[in-house]
Amino acid sequence: MKTNKSFLKRLKVTKNGKIIGRKPGIRHFNAKTSRSKQLAGKRGQEFAMTGREKSRFLPGLL
Repeated sequence: MKTNKSFLKRLKVTKNGKIIGRKPGIRHFNAKTSRSKQLAGKRGQEFAMTGREKSRFLPGLL
């Protein structure tokens, strides 16, 4: 089975196997937020996936 490339571009897999994705709710509405909230939105958040989802969407990586 092929890796879902469009899905893979939105995720990062760490060397320990954690999956990091974007925090939800942070898009282009940053002008009025504080600087600390803007920078906190750049950091990734651990992305919860079941083993079945991992094998379906990221078969070549895990």
